[in-house]
Amino acid sequence: MRWSALVFAGAVEAQFSAGLNHLRFGCSQITIERLDPLVNPGMFPTPHMHQVVGGNAFNASMPGTDISTIATCTTCGPADDFSNYWTANLYFRARNGSYKRVPQIPNRFLFNDRFTTQTSGGVTVYYIAPSKNTVTAFKPGFRMFVGDPMRREKLYKSQSCFRCYSGANFGGDNQAPCSDAKLDFEGFPPQPCPGGIRSNVLYPTCWDGKNLDSPNHKDHVAYPSSGPSNFLSTGNCPASHPVKIPQLMLEIVWDTTAFNNKADWPADGSQPFELSTGDKTGYGQHGDYVFGWKGDALQRAMDDKGCFSATCGNQKTQDISAAKKCTIRKTVNEEVDGWFEKVPGEGM
Repeated sequence: MRWSALVFAGAVEAQFSAGLNHLRFGCSQITIERLDPLVNPGMFPTPHMHQVVGGNAFNASMPGTDISTIATCTTCGPADDFSNYWTANLYFRARNGSYKRVPQIPNRFLFNDRFTTQTSGGVTVYYIAPSKNTVTAFKPGFRMFVGDPMRREKLYKSQSCFRCYSGANFGGDNQAPCSDAKLDFEGFPPQPCPGGIRSNVLYPTCWDGKNLDSPNHKDHVAYPSSGPSNFLSTGNCPASHPVKIPQLMLEIVWDTTAFNNKADWPADGSQPFELSTGDKTGYGQHGDYVFGWKGDALQRAMDDKGCFSATCGNQKTQDISAAKKCTIRKTVNEEVDGWFEKVPGEGM
């Protein structure tokens, strides 16, 4: 996220003075493969490809327990975050019908956080609390899913969007996620994006206070009574889900610049990108989350006294070299790069 100097400075000053806690950090890739222990536990390969970051406890079947006691390392900046975060991959669909995975690149430098600019692909993770003592951190065993891989129509632009960078170095990144009327799209941008494309996926901010999961991984959480919250703000929770939880957001920067030549796009002129689910609209963007923070580390961050940082709550951080050493053994051995006749898993 890159806001222009004046817009960004004003927004940060206002939110900081109000006590908002804004934890932002990067996580390197830990695997790219067809696994989904939340939606398809025990299945391998699963129907579509995912890109995964976080702790090395990730595998085809993850127990509903305290993941921080199972993982031994993490690809994320905070040393105590052994959670796993994953989303669908993005593919380029060439005029000749072949497909190539779009690579992810590190996010921009912000809040004096060098780690996030050095990740190998991966995701930038945000946790936000309006102020101290306003949210309850997730509990061990908590997990949730947001979005619908089968959706092919608009729903909530404020919760899932794609930013079309207007130039190199995150050009045009001057407004909060999903709020730019010109550069943010709920579906894939219809035109070439000179600086690449950024995905944002936001999760619900209310919890029923009882269930760590639900059969569809959604019903135990909910949006505020007034509807989904905008980035940096949360609303009042409904009586059915009275506990306010942190605003979790995932941010992925896709380097689409190698695919901007419209002569390589489909002959009908349609935009050429497709999620690994087979979604050519982008409306089916979704995210999975398995909580794995150690002890009270996340709660401390959410109870800081106003913080825009990767170290809110005095987080222990690790060097990028340690994060890149955190690996897992592949469960599904198949090629994930190169050119393909079809998206891996298509037709299953």
